[in-house]
Amino acid sequence: MPRYVFITGGVVSSLGKGIASSSLGALLEAHGLRVTLVKLDPYINVDPGTMNPFEHGEVYVTRDGAETDLDLGHYERFVRTPMGRNNNFTTGQIYESVIRRERRGDYLGSTVQVIPHITDEIKSCIASSAEGSDVAMVEIGGTVGDIESLPFLEAIRQMAFDLGRARTLFIHLTLVPYIATSGEIKTKPTQHSVKELRSIGIQPDLLLCRTDRPLPEKERRKIALFTNVEPRAVFTAPDVDTIYRLPRLYHEQGVDAVAMERLGFDAERRAIDLSEWDEVVARLDNPDGEVVVGMVGKYVHLADSYKSLNEALVHAGIAARTGVRVELIDAEEIERHGCAALERVDCVLAPGGFGSRGVEGKVQAARFARERRVPFLGICLGMQAAVIEFARNAAALAGANSTEFDRDARHPVIALLTEWIEGDGEVQHREDGGDLGGTMRLGAQEVALAPGTRAREAYGEPVIEERHRHRYEFNNRYLDPLRDAGLVISATTVDGELVEMVELSDHPWYVGCQFHPEFTSNARDGHRLFEAFVRAAVRYRELRSGAHDGVPREPGRAVLPDAGNGSDGDSVGDPGADSGSDSGAGDAAESASGRAGLAQPVH
Repeated sequence: MPRYVFITGGVVSSLGKGIASSSLGALLEAHGLRVTLVKLDPYINVDPGTMNPFEHGEVYVTRDGAETDLDLGHYERFVRTPMGRNNNFTTGQIYESVIRRERRGDYLGSTVQVIPHITDEIKSCIASSAEGSDVAMVEIGGTVGDIESLPFLEAIRQMAFDLGRARTLFIHLTLVPYIATSGEIKTKPTQHSVKELRSIGIQPDLLLCRTDRPLPEKERRKIALFTNVEPRAVFTAPDVDTIYRLPRLYHEQGVDAVAMERLGFDAERRAIDLSEWDEVVARLDNPDGEVVVGMVGKYVHLADSYKSLNEALVHAGIAARTGVRVELIDAEEIERHGCAALERVDCVLAPGGFGSRGVEGKVQAARFARERRVPFLGICLGMQAAVIEFARNAAALAGANSTEFDRDARHPVIALLTEWIEGDGEVQHREDGGDLGGTMRLGAQEVALAPGTRAREAYGEPVIEERHRHRYEFNNRYLDPLRDAGLVISATTVDGELVEMVELSDHPWYVGCQFHPEFTSNARDGHRLFEAFVRAAVRYRELRSGAHDGVPREPGRAVLPDAGNGSDGDSVGDPGADSGSDSGAGDAAESASGRAGLAQPVH
């Protein structure tokens, strides 16, 4: 039967409960235990899928297509267990389920209340998610004292009562601030946070004290005394330069040993192997060089908006033994001031997003990378921006756009797909103006890679599986004119109906993908597409600096050899500030292809 570890947070939010849960989960997994992790979110949204990234950070997509909290990304980056829709529950989901049951009459006319009906539903969800595991790590979102999280806290209190303390463990992550003006570490916030937790019937077994310095023994014993926690179970959760140090740091402090002892596992009899994590940290500490990635995004003012993407770049640097520094560049700033900020980067990354704001900045960035021969990776909306740019400026399709931004676009090279078939064979439908939540192409789907392409070279196999989260697709009515202009369709769905990847054969490394490869990257394995992207950036940086021939290059004007196409690699002129400039030369293409409508797969 599974044991349960409940992780709560106190004093302030954003202390890193997800990272702490993931790190301990990695340690328990390294001891040979089957581990799963669950996130309970107190907001009333059914899922974070319709939330603005500025409001909630990244929306993480699981293999089964659930739109979840970004902490599930941390879980999958630290443990081998795949996450799914049963690993994230929200207040909205819980109440929705209870109300549906009440409408069906399942409660036999009873008055439906928070206790027991809501708490019973929470307990049922937790139990179902723990099936098949030795240990379920359950993280409660928010901060102790928040009114929204009270039903979840009450539910885990009841679970400890129902199952017994031998099968449950409470971990509380709390802040122990250092007051620089007085030169003192203050334990009072932690004392009050634990007092609040105990007032609702939960006594923590283990404390993780978030500090910017090691916790002195005096303060450790003081915290133990006032919180009724053994001194040996009060640990430092230090600030670190990389989160991948934490499994080793926690193990050296004995966090896993205390947790396993409380849960009835013999840590000494279960040998632990942390060599993979040690190798990850060694590579991070000893890079052979550094590349600068220019990430042209819409949500750059909140770091968590691109959490998985930032981590995937770190993972690629680990695999390539290269330091990766990300410069966040506001797409709207490019719209206003041009692409000067891209002159100093070694590659350009255009991530996903929704809505028209900043899209023309992404289009300009794609043109800069194409014409300056800078390595480029466009993901989801980033790929669509690259297609729009190519259509306008290389295929001479005046007015090319996506119907997401211009419903009456002259050349809708990106359009709303109204019907498609999921991997399980189920036909899905969507319509313009319909619900936004849960109506996208979501989750893992197989992708067929064309031979002889950079995509196939990067992945090294003909069929891959990647996760999707989008509503608009490449319009198949423009396949021929864009191919004729030089766009390579390097991957499609396995039935050949939807475009998954595009690239340019006459460019050193220019790739776009409709899926989100960042959701399947982790520190130990990396991701082949991101690794290829970073290695291309390394080559660009070396050639730009004249590393191979001793001749210094002008920034942004590297002479790069193409991969197997015989081109001399000369760069072309400045794309200029107006990436949206149109030419009447697109009339012939429109006449040949007819007025393009919405992309429709052929069944």
